Amino acid sequence: MTYADPKLVNNGVNTEALIGARGAFEQMPAAASFTFRSACDWVEGTYNRNVIGGFFGLGEEQTRRRTFSIESDHPAVFAAADRAPTPPEIVLAALASCLTGGLAAVAQHRGIQLRSARAIVEGDIDVQGILGMDPEIRNGFSAIRVKFEIDADATEAEIAALVAQSQKRSAVFDILTNPTLVEVSVA
Repeated sequence: MTYADPKLVNNGVNTEALIGARGAFEQMPAAASFTFRSACDWVEGTYNRNVIGGFFGLGEEQTRRRTFSIESDHPAVFAAADRAPTPPEIVLAALASCLTGGLAAVAQHRGIQLRSARAIVEGDIDVQGILGMDPEIRNGFSAIRVKFEIDADATEAEIAALVAQSQKRSAVFDILTNPTLVEVSVA
């Protein structure tokens, strides 16, 4: 495969800074340990609001430029008010966002100009598990499908390689496909 000069394309990703960060983390591995947070407040019914602000990284507490809010609810078919996406839909959005952002970064690094990129993500859940109707049916997704629609100055093989590398480096893909220790406690 041949790639163009990444400085001649503009996918909006500063890959020079990312490569520089990689070099800095090689010198100070402890700085690469991050802790991200979200605080979720119940509003009413199945409606919740998550607030995302600071995080720990680079060896110290970091402050975001602004605080973000993500709301969740359930649809009317579950006797809810349908004010926001369901938590599983937010997980699908996180996967799509992580893969698509990674795609842009890899394309920039490889000198491939993107014209458009869309990830369409579907996840299958049998709610009999969530409702406690059948203990053999899991509560979460039984399958997730991601389909990319990409228009870029690249061959089909180069686009497939972009997607593969994005998948390989995606934190959310890793979270969904590998066991993660999750501890739940009550204060």
